[in-house]
Amino acid sequence: MKIKIKPEANKIIHTLQKNGFEAYAVGGCVRNAVMGIEAKDWDICTDATPDRMKQIFSGYKTVDFGLKHGTLAVISGGEKFEVTTYRIDGTYSDNRHPENVTFTDDLTLDLSRRDFTCNAMAYNDEDGLADPFGGVKDIKRGLLRCVGNPDNRFNEDALRILRGLRFASVYGFAPERKTSEAIKRNAYLLNRIAGERIHTELDRILCGNNAEAVLREYREVFAVVVPGLSETFDFPQRTPHHRYDVWEHIVHSVGKIEPDAVLRMTMLLHDIGKPRACTVDRYGANHFKGHPVISTEMARNILSRLKYSNEFSSECLLLIEYHDVRYSGSQKQIKRLLNKIGEREMRRLFKVQRADTLAQSDYLRREKLGSIETARAQLDEIIANEKCFSLKQLEIKGGDLIGMGIPKGERIGTILNTLLDEVIDEKIPNKKDVLIKRAKEIGAEAKSDALSG
Repeated sequence: MKIKIKPEANKIIHTLQKNGFEAYAVGGCVRNAVMGIEAKDWDICTDATPDRMKQIFSGYKTVDFGLKHGTLAVISGGEKFEVTTYRIDGTYSDNRHPENVTFTDDLTLDLSRRDFTCNAMAYNDEDGLADPFGGVKDIKRGLLRCVGNPDNRFNEDALRILRGLRFASVYGFAPERKTSEAIKRNAYLLNRIAGERIHTELDRILCGNNAEAVLREYREVFAVVVPGLSETFDFPQRTPHHRYDVWEHIVHSVGKIEPDAVLRMTMLLHDIGKPRACTVDRYGANHFKGHPVISTEMARNILSRLKYSNEFSSECLLLIEYHDVRYSGSQKQIKRLLNKIGEREMRRLFKVQRADTLAQSDYLRREKLGSIETARAQLDEIIANEKCFSLKQLEIKGGDLIGMGIPKGERIGTILNTLLDEVIDEKIPNKKDVLIKRAKEIGAEAKSDALSG
């Protein structure tokens, strides 16, 4: 099998070979090349020791951040390539990193320490593909299989559990039986992994084409990294609006929205608070009043635990908080929502609500989707006609009020917000002369109230 290696990576391989050493492209870049996917990062392995690598690449800019584990970063063509000595890993006491490594001159031993067969392949143009564990065969069969004992692989590095699920979600690989069983059996080890490492993999899993199937099959794994999620499992929704339990509704909703990390995380968490909000009426029907508030607070804790950025968290939390808004058909309602959350988030909110609706029952579905589309059309009209919905759009500013003799302070803000409310409610037009006149009236009314009080 012939693989096209990135020229700069090939240059590094040839440099090592010219100095009498073996060198191969290895790991994910080879997997992607076999699958016909463009590889972004090209890693290289060699039997050259770290000291010899330093000598060989003395003419290059290098970074020896992982030299004690045999890795030297070589900068070539403005890109960074990690070059690592063949090695055997020592004990993994933290379920993430080996305490020590032993260098070896045996490529197969190096490949045997890797996680999955699809990642345990190496290639160079002279020797071709080294595939001692059947990676190509597994790729062709769409199988995800651990190299060696799956329990050992996941105990060495628990993050491999999520990495394996990412391959299942993104590439459609089906974990073979032993690997699948070990993923579920060792999920508890993920409690020892840093939140930021988990959320990086979780984002990729959620944005994969097969996210629904992976969430459904490995729900107990996700319950470990997303506390509270297990409460939704098999929790009934006895209402004509729903055909699935809470968890199945969540899973379906994830698959109904575009593969954007914020949107998919929003769908994963939007109804997580439903079990805690649930009440049952005398007819046996379930009601989930207030669940967006509970879901928002649970999501806040989850996103914080997983070390998501403030920006990412804020966007998710806002969408979760407003996801259950029902539209009245009034353009005034849309303007008030625009004032609270802005155009960008409103457009994302429509996507969330559409996915939520499509994951419900057929009951009133056409009407619900029609309501969302009406709200979207109203938003488009408001933006196209530059209708006022925010203070910055008002034709009167704080300076104008100060010029009218109104003292600085809270009173300025109160008057401006009153004017905005009246413009949104279409009681007065957004025209400066009208606003000035109305501001004087509001000021006079406030003075009269103060005197009478």
